[in-house]
Amino acid sequence: MQPRNMSMSGVVDLAAVKAAQEAKSKAEQARAEAARQGGGGAVSPADLVIDVDEAGFELDVLQRSTEVPVVIDFWAEWCEPCKQLSPVLERLAVEYNGRFVLAKVDVDANQMLMQQFGIQGIPAVFAVVAGQALPLFQGAAGEQQIRETLDQLVQVAEQRFGLTGLVVDADAQPGDRQAAAPQAVPAGPYDALLEAAVQALDAGDLGGAVQAYKNVLSDDPGNTEAKLGLVQAELLQRVQGIDPQQVRKDAAEKPLDAGAQIAAADLDLVGGHVEDAFGRLIETVGRTAGDDRDAVRVRLLELFELVGADDPRVAAARRALARALF
Repeated sequence: MQPRNMSMSGVVDLAAVKAAQEAKSKAEQARAEAARQGGGGAVSPADLVIDVDEAGFELDVLQRSTEVPVVIDFWAEWCEPCKQLSPVLERLAVEYNGRFVLAKVDVDANQMLMQQFGIQGIPAVFAVVAGQALPLFQGAAGEQQIRETLDQLVQVAEQRFGLTGLVVDADAQPGDRQAAAPQAVPAGPYDALLEAAVQALDAGDLGGAVQAYKNVLSDDPGNTEAKLGLVQAELLQRVQGIDPQQVRKDAAEKPLDAGAQIAAADLDLVGGHVEDAFGRLIETVGRTAGDDRDAVRVRLLELFELVGADDPRVAAARRALARALF
């Protein structure tokens, strides 16, 4: 079976936006609680690769994922591809020096975990970040592909959940901590306002979420979390309550109407049709001029930010936009 990569960036619906915000909030709370209880210190390189069973899964994977991404390697003794993949993952866990922890799960001894993750064949590799499970790939994979996937995982964990990994000390004794302790993260000056945005999303109050993010940005225009949250909340606010059929009808009948094309692109993106949204707006840039063209371009740049600069679809669309503009 060919490796099945997961894109860790892209557009999400309201439920997914709230889930990500909640996961980040819970991760921050867990790190703060561990710090209050005296957690801290470095881990041994030997603690970066652990064997996990069903009994220890909550502590070793779920709780640990609030401070560092946990990559899960589902394997079995009889699986020949596993014998090629597992040593690569173990070596990279040490090489990445605390940016992720590798948890090895023997599927023969842990059938329930295999079923819970919906695994149909091994090797299978997942990640858990702030309690959220992410499929990475299934089947054999080359080292370069594995590195690219891990780099993306580490980047998303840091940017979206504030997980910067563990401190590794070659002189530390293995097993000094049953669960790796967090690096203390002081509360930022805008934590209360960002939490207000999360609460507004929980309540379905998109206008309140938008305002809460704007409150942060009014004092700190460069706040990355608030900028991304605002773009997400505004997108969801724009598509809330609209008639999708009418929006698409208007877009089909009015190819030169910038507003109609922008509205349809929003729907495309929320529905997960990223390339359709990008393509629609790039074509509209080529058809329009003046203020209409600029409005389309600005919306396209917002959608680029939402999907993520590391997404190859964004890179391709940026090149297409440059051709359309110049």
